[in-house]
Amino acid sequence: MFEPFPGNYVWNLATNLALVCGGNHGEIDEANRPIMEASKELGPDKASALMFDSWIRVADQVAVNAAEDETAGYLLSAGTKYLRASGYFLAAERMQSRDYPPRWAAYDKGMELFHKGCALRGIHVEKVEIPYGDTSYTGIFYHDGSGTPRPALVSVNGLDSMKEQVCMAGHGLSNLERGMNTLFVDQPGTGEAIRKRNLPAVYNGEAWGTPALEYLLTREDVIKDKIGIFGLSFGGYHAPRIAANEPRYALCAVMGANHVWGKRQRERVANEGENPVPHYWDHVMWVFGFDDRDKLLEYTDQVDLTGQVGKITVPFLITHGENDRQIPAYNAQISYDEAVNSSKRTMRMFTKKDFEVEHCGADNGTGMRDYIADWCAETFNEMG
Repeated sequence: MFEPFPGNYVWNLATNLALVCGGNHGEIDEANRPIMEASKELGPDKASALMFDSWIRVADQVAVNAAEDETAGYLLSAGTKYLRASGYFLAAERMQSRDYPPRWAAYDKGMELFHKGCALRGIHVEKVEIPYGDTSYTGIFYHDGSGTPRPALVSVNGLDSMKEQVCMAGHGLSNLERGMNTLFVDQPGTGEAIRKRNLPAVYNGEAWGTPALEYLLTREDVIKDKIGIFGLSFGGYHAPRIAANEPRYALCAVMGANHVWGKRQRERVANEGENPVPHYWDHVMWVFGFDDRDKLLEYTDQVDLTGQVGKITVPFLITHGENDRQIPAYNAQISYDEAVNSSKRTMRMFTKKDFEVEHCGADNGTGMRDYIADWCAETFNEMG
């Protein structure tokens, strides 16, 4: 993994994710250089506000540059810059505590520029509402605008990601190039669901995973019996759990197995390990709607795929990086071993030869993404 901040996994991960989401190395370097010393002296949590300021400064300038292109009539160039600026705003926001007020304006700006950039680039991302209990959560449907019926994937976020970031990481385009539409969701606990609607995460993701499938069943541009579910990071727990309990999903694929996530949280208490964001426990309690860590841990003991994966009967793909520092690689083998009833179980461990060994391919961003798209397209084709 590219590590501009020696010994600071959290900031290095953020940098790599921004690059994966289409960031420019020169702009990111400009954001990182002023905070090198703060990273060493203060650490990722205490210096996170300084990181925010530096990244927002660059994001603002990139947005100004985009506006100048737009005024000059260079709409494709403007759209590209707006999307990069969006990525920087969202990357900076993601690194802050829920009690840090400036994050909310950055989130709104990132969302605004994402859709502005997509519109100028001619990228079809349609905002949708998905029913959930007596309310709803949001998604974006990525398609080519033709109305052609295609297989579709529901894309499930990780613990701290959001649908726009996963889309900017190229999953929508990679899927569409292989003949599949994508519904990127901000499921409860992520993105807009937690930020705008205060919808916390739940252990039984089928409560929102079934409505996502049922939404796609209403669309004329989706082949009704070819709807799959994909999850990355914490979504590597949710997607298999949902596929196990909602048999209408035609396949399941994960980027980063997450078989015993609840157990991993108790391990973090004893040995913090590599956290994905600063202020980790505050973030997780916010995501799940708890104000006490012990109560949180008691609830998340249920976040375990033991006894669930064996119920999956559809094709099931597991990908993982051999040097994943957040979720150990043994999770992949456990899930694979328990998936005895899957009609096509596949495990692909990414190694050094792939130049992609970290958590969810954060050190490369293309290998797992494209392999998953290839496998899903191939598997849908095999269904006839």
